[in-house]
Amino acid sequence: MEKIEEILKKLSNAHGISGNEGEIREVIRGELENHVDEIRVDNLGNIIAIKNGSEPSVMVAAHMDEIGLMVKYVDEKGFIRFIKCGGWFDQTLLNERVILHTPEGKFFGVIGSKPPHVMKDEERKKVVKADDMFIDIGAKNREEVEEKGILPGTPVTLDRNFKNLLNGRVTGKALDDRVGIAMMIEGVRQSKTDATIYAVGTVQEEVGLKGARTSAFGLEPSIAIVSEVSIAGDHPGIESKQSPLKLGKGPSITVADASGRGLITPAPVLKWITETAKEENIPYQLDVSESGTTDAAAIHISRAGIPCGVISVPTRYMHSGVEVIDMDDVKNGAALIAKSLERVKDYFL
Repeated sequence: MEKIEEILKKLSNAHGISGNEGEIREVIRGELENHVDEIRVDNLGNIIAIKNGSEPSVMVAAHMDEIGLMVKYVDEKGFIRFIKCGGWFDQTLLNERVILHTPEGKFFGVIGSKPPHVMKDEERKKVVKADDMFIDIGAKNREEVEEKGILPGTPVTLDRNFKNLLNGRVTGKALDDRVGIAMMIEGVRQSKTDATIYAVGTVQEEVGLKGARTSAFGLEPSIAIVSEVSIAGDHPGIESKQSPLKLGKGPSITVADASGRGLITPAPVLKWITETAKEENIPYQLDVSESGTTDAAAIHISRAGIPCGVISVPTRYMHSGVEVIDMDDVKNGAALIAKSLERVKDYFL
């Protein structure tokens, strides 16, 4: 059985923008097929791994998609224009290497820009917008690009690999939310519970929480946990009052996000998860955020309402190709999911 860091590396290095999550589905299938009773894929593409048991039923969800790009138009000279899929800060895209995924295979390119040597002073002061960027794959004309199967709709991801840093910290692309998937997988594998478990890899979270909405409606679990990432506030450029979360201090447990417009965790769910952390000596942090939300925002208002909580790993530089997390937080997050599943009957029967 692979260790959680090996699973996370495999997930981070895999590719799957919203609506194109197939590679991630197969990793989940491979890691869980010997630990559950059934695995199926629903109409929208969510993968659902079911561990049969008694009541209550618990949905553990993490989204499979990463932010990326999609081909929009190829000009006569072979330069490729694109749209953004998910919440990018445009400056992080400039001069990145990218991979275009086609039925013919993977093709590499770069996001080009005008060199500073020929910029006027006023141009250098302006932020380059994604609308003004383009992808260069080395083609000489449009026909050459199209011959490679690169057409409008072709998905594009960053060409970044998972790397180890100092002090048990790692960096990679798509740690939002491949970290959540790794915790979900390990939490389900570790858990010794006779409750019914639905481990769900959701689609299209980054573009509207779509898979969470449909899978929660179809499964109608008693309770849900979303496995995610949260914003760390322990690096230059952000103040503790914006986010007090720190790497290495344990997973965060959401109290409320998006100033309450997303999720306000129900008191019984918050008690269940925080008391489990205390009694199992798992370090944790409480998270109250003003912006950003997760699949929990869709799950908790599905059907007649599904009580839902969120366990996350504090993450630096979110929505970039160089996100950074602490592996101890990931391991403790997985343990908290596992122990919460084992204690669920103490709180919800």
